Amino acid sequence: MKEWRNYDRAPSPGYELTGCFGAAFVKPWPPNPGALRMSDRATHTAPATPEASIVAALGPRAIVLVGMMGAGKSSIGRRLAQRLGITFVDADTEIEIAAGMSIADIFAIRGEPEFRTGEARVIARLLDSGAQVLATGGGAFMNPDTRAAIKAKGVSIWLKAEFDVLMKRIKRRHDRPLLKTDDPAAKLQELIDLRYPTYALADVTVQSREIPHDKIVDEIVDALAVHVGLTGWQRTAAVSGDCAP
Repeated sequence: MKEWRNYDRAPSPGYELTGCFGAAFVKPWPPNPGALRMSDRATHTAPATPEASIVAALGPRAIVLVGMMGAGKSSIGRRLAQRLGITFVDADTEIEIAAGMSIADIFAIRGEPEFRTGEARVIARLLDSGAQVLATGGGAFMNPDTRAAIKAKGVSIWLKAEFDVLMKRIKRRHDRPLLKTDDPAAKLQELIDLRYPTYALADVTVQSREIPHDKIVDEIVDALAVHVGLTGWQRTAAVSGDCAP
């Protein structure tokens, strides 16, 4: 069994994750200027997109998705990372790699307090990795030290979802340790009541709802454009917080 110290370091260079799990690397925008003919380089400049401008404005800071289980942080996060041309990282996947066991097993064998300690250490390490879209677990943002680290090294986005939306989504999965109770609906409402005031501290809030995820990505891009101070760019955005128009 791996030791908890693995939470503080990345996997060895020989460990590669691709596809839906782990870090999905996508080709950045704009295309390589070297692909242009020499005669074109003096006159041809790739058009600046909102996505490219957002990435440039954020520099090494991470885009950190927070919110309840079932809010769509991983699925929306992958699409957002692809749109922006940066890496997607799922904190829960990184925790499982570091611990050498599933999150459900960590809860069962080591308990939630020890899981939260490891979770905070993994997120602190990941935030040092530069530009990325980082999806965090539902309880991660409740840690004051984690919130401070995200504030210092990233921009936080709360994917806010109503109870009915969350309940519909989490019924499809059976790997939620905190909902393994006699009354999952009551437990979910308890977590909503506890966590939503803290989630509201995020830099940006975008409503997660039953629409295509690419539409949610559009709204996140709009919200980020406002947050980083881009002018003359607004599509439509169901957002709130200090980036709201």
